[in-house]
Amino acid sequence: MTAGSSFGPDPDCLHPVTGHSRITFIRNLPLPPNVEIGAYTYYDDPAGPEAFLDNILYHFAFLGDRLRIGRFCAFAAGTRFLMNGGNHRLDAPSTYPFLIFGGAWAGRFPEEMAFPNRGDTVIGNDVWLGYDSTILPGIRIGDGAVVAAKSVVTCDVPPYAIVAGNPATLVRMRVPSDIAARLQAVAWWDWDAERITRCLSAISGGDVAALEAEAAADLTGG
Repeated sequence: MTAGSSFGPDPDCLHPVTGHSRITFIRNLPLPPNVEIGAYTYYDDPAGPEAFLDNILYHFAFLGDRLRIGRFCAFAAGTRFLMNGGNHRLDAPSTYPFLIFGGAWAGRFPEEMAFPNRGDTVIGNDVWLGYDSTILPGIRIGDGAVVAAKSVVTCDVPPYAIVAGNPATLVRMRVPSDIAARLQAVAWWDWDAERITRCLSAISGGDVAALEAEAAADLTGG
């Protein structure tokens, strides 16, 4: 069963489910400095945990972009993040990256390093990325969103949206906009493990009012 205490699995455990090394709390991998991942976010892949790192593609530190992922996300096998190092210039007759081969093909003109850079890729909290999904550079996926299997995400995804396809488009919202705003205000994913465990029936059962009451009790010391 699950390793950990009465308040859930140990967030510092690499493989939180005993006997299932395919499930990994990925913040415990040897992450590069330009990757940030929140607690309890997991990757599930029979190829093992290193497959997650292998699927962060074209991520070169000198470009300065970061991959930032929140807490309690679930990533299926084959989830890929394409970072800004894979971008090619589109404002010239050729898109070929002559510069990267060095030698006589480098230092030819001042703008040769002006490759497109769309900034950080940011995944919110409680996001589910489906099997073999691909996230393009600079995308922001909001809290509670779902990306369907085989989707290619080319535009930002609103909180609590479900998107699918290539390019991914909105299928529907998981909850009405007012409920989405209330859930983000509660931000249960930032609570400690004891409180989350105590409130699981409301978190998983959809009792937003109960979550709000819990959050209010914390503010008032009740």
